[in-house]
Formats: sequence, C-alpha cells, structure tokens
Amino acid sequence: MSSETLAMRGQVHGTPDAKRVAVGSSVGAVIETYDFIGFGTAAALYFGTAFFPGQSSVAGTLAAFATLGVGFAARPIGGIIGGHLGDRVGRKPVLVASLIVMGLATFVIGLLPTYAQVGVVAPVLLVIVRIVQGLAFGAEWGGAILMSYEHAPWRRKGAFTGIVQAGFPVGLLLANLVFLFSVHLGGDWAWRVPFLASIVLVVVGLIIRSKVPESPVFDEVKESGQVQRAPIVESVKQDWRNILRGIGLRIAETAGYAVSITYMISYLHNEELATKSETLTALCIASALGIGATVGWATLTDRMGRRPVYIGVCAFGVLFGIPMFLLVNTGTFILVAVTFVLAYTVCQNALAGAQGAWFPELFTASRRASGASLAYQISAMVSGFTPFITTLLFVSYGWMGPAILFSVYALIGLLAALSTRETWGPTERRLALQAELDENLVATATSRKESL
Repeated sequence: MSSETLAMRGQVHGTPDAKRVAVGSSVGAVIETYDFIGFGTAAALYFGTAFFPGQSSVAGTLAAFATLGVGFAARPIGGIIGGHLGDRVGRKPVLVASLIVMGLATFVIGLLPTYAQVGVVAPVLLVIVRIVQGLAFGAEWGGAILMSYEHAPWRRKGAFTGIVQAGFPVGLLLANLVFLFSVHLGGDWAWRVPFLASIVLVVVGLIIRSKVPESPVFDEVKESGQVQRAPIVESVKQDWRNILRGIGLRIAETAGYAVSITYMISYLHNEELATKSETLTALCIASALGIGATVGWATLTDRMGRRPVYIGVCAFGVLFGIPMFLLVNTGTFILVAVTFVLAYTVCQNALAGAQGAWFPELFTASRRASGASLAYQISAMVSGFTPFITTLLFVSYGWMGPAILFSVYALIGLLAALSTRETWGPTERRLALQAELDENLVATATSRKESL
C-alpha cells in the first residue's frame, strides 16, 4: 500500500472530534430516514386510499408505490448536487442544507390535502414534495458518511461510520413507533401525525449538526489546491468502474430492503397475513435490533475486512428469498417477526455497515464525495421502483415472483463484491497498526524532549 493511499484516510488516531462528528452525522441520518422511510410505510398502508381512491387495492398500492419510486429516482440528482458541493465547498454545508430541505418537505406532506378534498391536485402535490425529499436525501448521505470517515482513526473507520449507518435503523424505529401509535387515531390523522411530528426532530438535528467541524481531509485537499472544478465529471471519467461496482453492492442492500420490508408491509396487509399493528410491531422489533447489528457488522469489517462480510451476507441473501416468504405465509406473528429480523439485521444492516467505510475507500479524497454519492444514490432508482415491480410480479406469479427477485438482487451484490477490491485487508491493517505505533513513539519522544 502506498503512503498516498494511507494519507487519504486522514489522521492515524483520528481527530479529537471524531465521536462527536459520528454522533452528529448519525442524528441527521436518523431524521432523514424517519422522513424518507416514513413515506414508504405511509405509501404501503394509507396513501393508496388517501391519494388514489376509486381503484382496486392493488391499483391503489401500485400508484402509491410509483410515487414512492419518484423520490428514489430523484436521489441520484441530489447525490450529484451534494457530491459536487461536498468536493467543492465542503462536507458540512451539504449536511446542514440537506437536513433543512428534507425536514420542510416532510412537514409539508402532513399538511397536504387528500384526493377527496382537491381531486387530482392532491397526488400531483404529493409527487412534487416527494421529489424534493429525494433530492435532499440524495445529497445527505455522502456528506454524513464522509465527515465521520475522515475524522475517524484508521483502525476504527468501520465502527465510526457504522454509528452513522445505525442512524437509519434508529430513524426507521422512530417512524414506525409513531405510525404504531397513530394507527389508533383513525382517519387522515393516522398518517398526518408522523409527518408533522418530524419538525421536532429537524430542530434538534440542526442544533447538533451546526456544531460539527468540517472534515480535516477536505481542509487538506483545499489547502493543497487539489479542489477540482468539476469533481462529478472527473469521477465519472476516472472512477466509473468503482461507481458501477458500488451500484451493484448497493442494489443488494437497498433493493433487497425494498422487497423484504417496504413491499412486505403491503403484502402482509393485502393478503391479511398480519394486522397493521402486528406488522408495525414486528418492524419495530427488527429496527431496534438493527441499531446494534449495524454497528456490530461495521466493527467486524475493521477486524476481517469489508469484502468478506459482504460476500458472506450476499450469499445468505441468495438462499433466503424463498424461505422468507414461506415464513410469513404461515400468518404466525412470531415467524413474521423472525423474518423481519433476519431480513433487516442480516441482509440489510450488515451490508449497510460495510458500505460506510468501503465506499469512501474506493475513491480518492478530491473526488470522494462525488464518487461515493454517485455509487450510493444511482442504485436508489432500482430500489425506489422495486415495490412497484414486486407488486406486478406478485400479480403475475404470486409470492414466488418477489421471492426470486430478492434472491436476484442478492446475487447482483455477490457478483459486485467478488469484483471489488478489498480496501482493508491484512496488509492495510498491518500498515495502519505500524503507523499508529510510529506516531505514538514520535509523540512520546517529543513529550520527553519538552520535559527536559
């Protein structure tokens, strides 16, 4: 490994602000996931009736899931904007701006009129706000993960970025707890309250994020005059292979989630395999366990590498598709809960935990925000429309169609992992340990000289 590659990782021991940055970035991830994923739950349970009435339950669900997909389709554009600004003006401004836009858009959803009140204007407004959500969410991840990665110590970058990635199950848990409560309110309040309540989280998040310092690696890039005028263009030209690999890696995680969680909520409801309360309770259990699972999996990548974890989990996902539906088809709450736990804490959390450090390490510092954001967000277009596609597959082939699609997504991730280089293998870990020891020796020698 070259010294240049090591230098791109920031300070050997990390910065004094590393923990504060990880927590601050994670809080933003919590809020934005609450906002964005909450829409998926509402689309599966309520939006078909509120915004697309007068159709069959399947047609209403398809329309709601299509609206859900629009937000995912907008995420790559948000990723381009956020990546460009992150490499040009810094990671922190992107974090703050994306949080403000996301929070306001989510709050507005809670105020939208329904189809019964204003007719076709209602779904049009829903689509517009959903696009704004997608742009903000697309811009957010790159800044949050890079801030944590570039502040973290070399040998614990997986663990620190895992804290950020754990913000997503926290946000999912909060969203579904609120929906679990609001389901008893009845009427439109059942879906309005979760969106309106998000404004409290946004205020708290802004206070925390405003105190997070800028990335030291970006400061180094800026001071050395290496800030690129068109980082997105350069990343596409120089890093297109890793961007494609990253898209494949992400599809297994995010599109797999769209089948096993987002679509599964609708499937359980429409097939009367579980009540709304049972489904949300099972999802809350999985989300709660997913918080620790994400950090645990991410920490494991610091010990054994990013690639082995990804390969093993994707191989499990390939085999899990059909058993996943066989379990929920029993209609037994315990088995439904077990299915959610396996699908979320293993198939999703493990991959997300590995991505936090692996994606930044695939790209050079001056193009890191652009490359990582592109790889991460372009895959969102696939995952965003997956519930829509999965519903069509179910209509044509029954539950076997969605089950096979889940396994196919896992296979794509497996092939991508096999073709992607390890960035934290035995050699990297040995050199990082040596660099850490060398720096300790220098610090000790300096301290002794000053004391004489």
